[in-house]
Amino acid sequence: MIRASSGEGGFTIVELLVALLIFGMLSAAGVALLSFSVRAQDAANARLGELSEVRRTGAILTADLAQATERLTRDEAGAPRPAFEGNDGGQTVLMGFTRRGWENLDNADRPSIQKVEYLLGEGRLERRAWRFVDGAAAMPPTVLIEGVRAVRLRYRDQRGEWRDRWDPNRPVDLPRAVELTIDTERYGNIRQLFLVGVTL
Repeated sequence: MIRASSGEGGFTIVELLVALLIFGMLSAAGVALLSFSVRAQDAANARLGELSEVRRTGAILTADLAQATERLTRDEAGAPRPAFEGNDGGQTVLMGFTRRGWENLDNADRPSIQKVEYLLGEGRLERRAWRFVDGAAAMPPTVLIEGVRAVRLRYRDQRGEWRDRWDPNRPVDLPRAVELTIDTERYGNIRQLFLVGVTL
C-alpha cells in the first residue's frame, strides 16, 4: 500500500538551487574579499619597502658624512685629491670624501678609513667605496635609491653661507653641512640636511 505524501518530506529542487546560489555568492564574495586583502597587503609592503629605501639612504649618508675626515687621498693615477669634493648635482659624481670609522670585524688587511663617492647614473643614486684610500680601484657601487630624476646639492661653509659647489681654499677643508634634495619619481622632492665631520 502506498501512502500519500504529507508535504514534510524535504526541500524541493527550486529551494536547493536557491540555497546553492546563495552559498555560491557568499563564497565568491569571500574569495574576492580575501583577494583584495592580499593585494592591499602587497601594496602596503611595497610602499614600506620604498620608504625603507629612503630611510636607509638617509642613515648611510648621516653615518658617512658625520665620519668625514680631513684626509687627502690619491686617485688611481696617483694624483692628489682634496679631502672633500662636492658638485651641485648636475654631474655623475655628486660628492666624494674620506670617512673614519670603517669597522673591521674580520681583521682584514685594510685601514679603518674609507674613501666614498656618491653617484647619479641611469636614474639611480649609488654609493661607491674603495677598499684602500690611496690609488686603489673602487669596489662595485651599491644602489641606494632607484627612480631618481635629479639631485641638487648645497654645501654650508665655515662662514655659514650655502654654496652650490664645494671649492675650499685649503684642500683639507670640509663643509659644515650638506643639503641634499632628491627628485624621485615616487615621492617627488626629498630634502635632507646632514652635518659633516661631527661624530654622533
